Amino acid sequence: MQAPKSSAKLVTVFGGSGFLGRYVVQALARRGHRIRVAVRRPDLAGHLQPLGMVGQIKAIQANLRYRWSVDRAVEGADAVINLVGILAEGGRQTFDAVQAFGPRAIGEAARAQGIANVVHVSAIGVDQPSTAGYMRSKAEGESGLREVMPTAVVIRPSILFGPEDDFFNRFAAMARLSPALPLIGGGMTRFQPVFAGDVGEAIARAIDGGAEAGTTYELGGPEVLTFRQCMEKTLAVTGRKRLLLPIPWFAGRIMGRVGQHLPGKPITLDQVRMLMLDNVVSAEAAEEKRTLEGLGIEPTALEIVLPTYLKRFREHGEFAQAHG
Repeated sequence: MQAPKSSAKLVTVFGGSGFLGRYVVQALARRGHRIRVAVRRPDLAGHLQPLGMVGQIKAIQANLRYRWSVDRAVEGADAVINLVGILAEGGRQTFDAVQAFGPRAIGEAARAQGIANVVHVSAIGVDQPSTAGYMRSKAEGESGLREVMPTAVVIRPSILFGPEDDFFNRFAAMARLSPALPLIGGGMTRFQPVFAGDVGEAIARAIDGGAEAGTTYELGGPEVLTFRQCMEKTLAVTGRKRLLLPIPWFAGRIMGRVGQHLPGKPITLDQVRMLMLDNVVSAEAAEEKRTLEGLGIEPTALEIVLPTYLKRFREHGEFAQAHG
């Protein structure tokens, strides 16, 4: 199935300089759209320029905490995408400010401009009860957006993988230094890793009318894996043998409380709480075709992409052969 054809649009992409953002911007640029990348630090968005033609991609300053900047960012646009999200709080970048109140502000600004074509990226599992601030704020963000923009398309991906990801890269780097990798909760949490390029394509298709307005899509890859299996694949690709150490939940919570105060926040209590919930496409979404396949996209297998970027973590260099 080919992506729906459409005339060129001016699309504002909030948070477009991040990991997923580059894939979204690239998919939009290939369609000939003009892209306005709304970010807090436009000076850090230069890597997006080569993804399009000269003048096709422009970065502007915007911060979801300042409504006037949101209004300015959507002015004159034909469509709006919100990719803004944080995994850990820091300073004034809180879950409430960014993920709970931000989506509603974007929806109100788009509505004021007469823009009905809005795509918002959330996360699988936000509709389940959770004590995690990340999940709660994501749920509140969805609800606030729906109130002011019922036609918005909501995209809920499972854990993303790709060369710039913060999951497989993090544990591959940890395996270089540590004799063991922790399996919080025994490593039984289930994930459905999805390629960031597939999610970027899905978002672009939604902007072009390929998704049903007002619908929530859940995007996962072709394989459901436990946390332990994800670590096993990481070790297999990098050719390292490490102990996979089961950590009970109470010990994981202690690790989170300590880790959230360390430089770089290697793990937080909120992230430990998130691990208590599986992160897979629901049976309802699959049955109703609110998935990648429903958008005409064949999910990319983890085995195809993972070796292309984890090979640099091999003990004797990226050209060394990995051992299962």
